[in-house]
Amino acid sequence: MDTVCRQESPDFVQTSLAGAMALGLEPGSFYRNAYPGSLNLLMTYQDGCRANCGYCGLARERKIEPDKSTFIRVKWPTYELSTIMERLMRPPQHAAVKIQKLGRICISMITHPQAAQDSISMVEQLRTTQLPISVLASPTVLQDATSFFKQLQSAGADMVGIAVDAATPELFSNMRGSAAGGPHRWEKYWQSIEQAVTVFGRDKVSVHLIVGLGESEQDMVHTIARAGQYGAQAHLFSFCPEPGSKLSNHQPPSYGQYRRIQLAAFFFNHKQITLRDVTFNSQGQIISYGRPLEELLGDKLAAGQPFMTSGCPNHEGCVACNRPYGNERPGTVLKNYPFSPEESDLEIIKGQIWHA
Repeated sequence: MDTVCRQESPDFVQTSLAGAMALGLEPGSFYRNAYPGSLNLLMTYQDGCRANCGYCGLARERKIEPDKSTFIRVKWPTYELSTIMERLMRPPQHAAVKIQKLGRICISMITHPQAAQDSISMVEQLRTTQLPISVLASPTVLQDATSFFKQLQSAGADMVGIAVDAATPELFSNMRGSAAGGPHRWEKYWQSIEQAVTVFGRDKVSVHLIVGLGESEQDMVHTIARAGQYGAQAHLFSFCPEPGSKLSNHQPPSYGQYRRIQLAAFFFNHKQITLRDVTFNSQGQIISYGRPLEELLGDKLAAGQPFMTSGCPNHEGCVACNRPYGNERPGTVLKNYPFSPEESDLEIIKGQIWHA
């Protein structure tokens, strides 16, 4: 059976439901018109991901019926890459269906032996769309990370993300590494971050972190600071349980915990504070950033910028990867806002910052 019949990457790819809707491939509407600014593509293979992360919908040992399989709690339909490209390059005036304007493409590798080489092939093809391209790399499958990142850059990618996810080596092992029956190793991930920054440059590499896996706020702040020391940006996700995963009954973090970490990540990403500026209580909760929030944020607080999704930018330098409702179902109170929070949103947010 050939690769095309098996519907595998690089010829086939999964896209988020939001991305499929933006391309006019799936019906639906977006709560509060929160259209995605980036097309998220997920590599796919018949034998699946080799990892076994305790919170992930792609985990090798996830217990769920195949027809109910999800990733980040939604379906990821599979399309030919050529179909995706045709939609992206179709002139708007000739489109049979309305195509939402997208500002970036992000290709997510999975932990599979073919993923590294196939991701390079996909970048080479997708660069013809003229959209900037990010790749969320899986360090575990990279034999020579520096060489891989150089090939990726030559193929047309301008940014790289690495999903460390867990804030401490112990949590990483328990959730993703040997203690979870998975192949990932903490040291390998951080080595790859360093190598990616060497190739792509400072602030061209992102470190994905999930708040709420069992870490303290102090743990997470130290890991965000470490990413900054490597020259990488921290992009946050809030844990939300995936049905059938090992953490299906684990509770998401409180709004207070998430807001305080959001502010810390915003300040570190903008080089406004250092670890010396942050004060914690005996439970490891943030109680001060060294200066009043109004002084640190200025008009950015009124605009709600720290509470909006952080992600890779479009050609204009604005965040493209806004991942609408990637943390939770659409609702009145969000953890990552995929749009500028309104005044009523900000009143709620301000009341959450110092709440337990």
